[in-house]
Amino acid sequence: MDKTIGFIGCGNMARAMISGIVKSNLVPSENIIASNPSDKNLSKVKEEHNIIVTNDNIEVAKFSNIVILAVKPYKYIDVIEEIKPYLKKAVVIVTIAAGITLDRMSNLLGEKAKIIRTMPNTPALVSEGMSALCSNINITHDELQDVLKIFESFGKVEILEEKLIDVVPSVSGSSPAYVYMFIEALGDGAVLQGMPRGKAYKMAAQAVLGAAKMVLETGEHPGKLKDDVCSPGGTTIEAVYTLEKNNFRGTVISAMESCTEKAIKMGKN
Repeated sequence: MDKTIGFIGCGNMARAMISGIVKSNLVPSENIIASNPSDKNLSKVKEEHNIIVTNDNIEVAKFSNIVILAVKPYKYIDVIEEIKPYLKKAVVIVTIAAGITLDRMSNLLGEKAKIIRTMPNTPALVSEGMSALCSNINITHDELQDVLKIFESFGKVEILEEKLIDVVPSVSGSSPAYVYMFIEALGDGAVLQGMPRGKAYKMAAQAVLGAAKMVLETGEHPGKLKDDVCSPGGTTIEAVYTLEKNNFRGTVISAMESCTEKAIKMGKN
């Protein structure tokens, strides 16, 4: 891809995305630039991937055909006001923050701005990210394909209607945290029964990885795959019964509702 890609903000999510882009050879390292107030973050990403780094957001704006805003939602107004006069004429602006709508971005950048709203997740760092995106009417087919290639370089992508984007944090953006908690709980349970912690975490994590791969590669309904493990009168159905008595699925769904409500609230604020 013959584009220059700029990141304003170089936190965990940006570094994960940069790692995926570089490892996939989508663009040369010298076509990627990242800015951040912290020299520590920049030094790390420079050392790992040999991209261009700077403390100056304006330098990123001048350099990039595609600008990815990887800062917290409350910083968007200040950052956009800073870089807006220096953006290239046909620049594509990509947001990754929860709650920042296309309309809000158009109000900040102008009605002719080319904007893509996305929601990636941190497993991008190991090329297993899950991202969702939507775009405004100013984005061309080729521009959309370029941004899809960026996100496909570190995982899978789905195009959604914007009204569904606020649901994405609960199901994929934030959900790795729930899964880590589940793996930790499985590990604790095994440790309680005498297994060394390192082995417990490894076995739990591999079980979760394998189960997820079964869903993706077989195309079977998760309920059927669960049923296939549950022998009549066996150990698995006993464990499932205990989870259901304690409202396992209801608790997960309630957590997701809270996450979505927070995303919407952040956008309004």
